[in-house]
Amino acid sequence: MHLNPIDISIIVVYLIGTVLLGIFLSKKASKNINHYFLGGNKIPWYFLGISDASGMFDIAGTMLLVYWLSVYGLKSVWIPWLWPVFNQIFLMIYLSPWLRRSNVMTGAEWIKTRFGNGRGANLSHIIVVVFALISVIGFLSYGFKGIGKFAAAFLPPLVTSPETLAHYPQINTNLYALILMAITTLYVVKGGMFSVVFTEVIQYGILTISSIAIGIIAMYHVSPEAINSVIPAGWKDMFFGLHLNLDWSTVTSHAAEKVNAFNEWIKTDGYSLFGIFFGMMLFKGFFVAAAGPAPNYDMQRILSTRSPVEAAKMNSLVSIVLNPARYFLVAGLTILALTNFDALYKSSITTPDFEAILPEVLSRYVPVGLLGLLMTGFIAAFMSNFAATVNAAPAYIVNDIYKKYINPNAEPKKYVKMSYLASIGVVVVGITIGFFVESLNQIVLWIVACLWGSYTAANVLKWYWWRFNGYGYFWGMFSGILTSLILTASDFYKLNLIPFLHDWPLPNNPNMNSFPLILIISIFGCILGTLLTEPENDEVLMKFYRTIRPWGFWKPVYRKVIQIDPHFIPNRNFKRDMFNVLVGIVWQITLMTAPVFLVIREYPQLIACLCVLVVTSVILKLNWWNKLEASYGDAHFKERTLEKEPELIWEK
Repeated sequence: MHLNPIDISIIVVYLIGTVLLGIFLSKKASKNINHYFLGGNKIPWYFLGISDASGMFDIAGTMLLVYWLSVYGLKSVWIPWLWPVFNQIFLMIYLSPWLRRSNVMTGAEWIKTRFGNGRGANLSHIIVVVFALISVIGFLSYGFKGIGKFAAAFLPPLVTSPETLAHYPQINTNLYALILMAITTLYVVKGGMFSVVFTEVIQYGILTISSIAIGIIAMYHVSPEAINSVIPAGWKDMFFGLHLNLDWSTVTSHAAEKVNAFNEWIKTDGYSLFGIFFGMMLFKGFFVAAAGPAPNYDMQRILSTRSPVEAAKMNSLVSIVLNPARYFLVAGLTILALTNFDALYKSSITTPDFEAILPEVLSRYVPVGLLGLLMTGFIAAFMSNFAATVNAAPAYIVNDIYKKYINPNAEPKKYVKMSYLASIGVVVVGITIGFFVESLNQIVLWIVACLWGSYTAANVLKWYWWRFNGYGYFWGMFSGILTSLILTASDFYKLNLIPFLHDWPLPNNPNMNSFPLILIISIFGCILGTLLTEPENDEVLMKFYRTIRPWGFWKPVYRKVIQIDPHFIPNRNFKRDMFNVLVGIVWQITLMTAPVFLVIREYPQLIACLCVLVVTSVILKLNWWNKLEASYGDAHFKERTLEKEPELIWEK
């Protein structure tokens, strides 16, 4: 199926407009690298929050959510905890303000705040840069795979030669991905953070309109009775026991081979024992979320805010603007797909490509003109995610490698020019890897399990344990990354790590099986690297503790701080923060499930969901939002810019 010329014209106008906007903003961004990468810390928090949400509203992830909701029903709202989505709650409650207090430009530069300038700190700095670049390249490959498949399903083929297509069946997919990535790279390179944020705000508006349109179209075309006829018992129930208890063979409206395919997907994914899967997912998610943001675009948005209070508010807005719109879209696409599955897939789907169902649904239901707008919205989703990722990577190359080790005294515009080259370089590498990746799911599993497993231990300990030092951080990260690469290369994660549970197989994917092993090895690296070397000096530890004010195991440092500053007030908010995290996770789940219940017209569940949403919102307003200024505002300290004074002046 291909687009009407009117729809193509809408897309072309949008693409040209984004490039022109990037060029227009380039003068503002090119003052220095602080303006280029952080917008000069002058962008309002609500723009940054919408921008961050828009960057997460990626097309590849949306296609994956459609697959999960189609096959697993309402229980699928828990599966994104693999990433984990509730890391946004940890960030909004306390981690974003902690990070923003450091007043740095990148996650690698933050290492200096925690570990000082010694050899251990330098090793830690290098390993964070390596991790950041590996993860960014992984996300670029992920985006490359997703947008290519989507665009090729709609737009006219660029290559039609039968011989070429026989040898290179993915050539049109890859060519469209190349074109869209090149356009996005152009406006990101020229405009920096200013261009990324303001184009993403516009893109979010388009995405929201697109999401509402799809949801309404689905509700208009598909009755509740039609939905019930194509789903098994338990599909609408978000709660579960030990077993998933979804049997697609009871659905007689689908052809037998398609029903068998649904059951086979559940078996292949390894989620039949959903209770065990959920427990492992929660275990993994808690540690990953407590580690704080990975060094990618999410961290850059936090560091771009104007203050710690605005950093917290920014992350709260992400869940509000992202989840309702995205799940309204996902629910609409899902019920349209399920009620037309036999028509959409006339041939066997025992080896399905559910990642391509989105364009199939749009082509059947959306009229000319509106389809062009919706396509623009989905391309905007890709561009948002891609642009945010591209903007994050050069900061590590230019600020943490070139400026720190190669040319520390260059002119400000020299660093901006180097940023242009770094942006292009990471895009080229990401695209190259994207050519060799088979599917979106393959990249997602590697990023969120293997790579994130290596990041977790060291980045949990850095916040909460005073004795943890730069050597421990380096060896923890290094051992984790090395283990994850070995497991990925050897496919060791496919083995069942608990042989005596052969009748109860664990989920057969790297998310579950490899994460505990990577985490344990990384913890050993952290502890051995720390205890076999000297602690960081008191000056570094006290400065970090006074600046960031974390809670955790900091008592020896606290005793030294109050000897110098008897008026220092420690952070005693652990219990309140953890309670707010728990409430926030429930709050976030309601933002995800309410749109789904609305689209499928399950009104009793919708009303219950909205009641929970109201209660949790009131609790967070009283116990978190209203206390932000007292916890992280000027009541405790006055923050000055790095150019004037690198310290934080503590007041009574």
